[in-house]
Amino acid sequence: MPRRKTPTLTEAELRIMNVLWQTGAATVQQILEGLAHRPPLAYNSVLTTVRVLERKGYLGHVKDGRAHVYEPLIGRKDAMRSEIGHLVSRFFRNSHQALVLNILEDDEIADEELKRLRKMLERQDRS
Repeated sequence: MPRRKTPTLTEAELRIMNVLWQTGAATVQQILEGLAHRPPLAYNSVLTTVRVLERKGYLGHVKDGRAHVYEPLIGRKDAMRSEIGHLVSRFFRNSHQALVLNILEDDEIADEELKRLRKMLERQDRS
């Protein structure tokens, strides 16, 4: 049975997108070289993942001789917003407020981070 397509980025897809967001454009070999070596990936695995990202609309390519040079079609910020939107719809019934409250109620969040969040919320309130 084929794997179900996910609208969000898998961990492997995110690793590849991070390389491309940093470099701007790269061949599969250059992406492979730009990936952290733990765990190492095979060339064919990277190629397959790049093709999936292209089908999902995250990447485009141009031909440079025999090589394909891939570049991001979606920026990091837009991808992040999409992922957060997906998270909010799945776990928080489309309520951004519920997400923020969940974060604020987290016992593991540092006091310094809570202060920064409160300041941001206060600034947003004044706008």
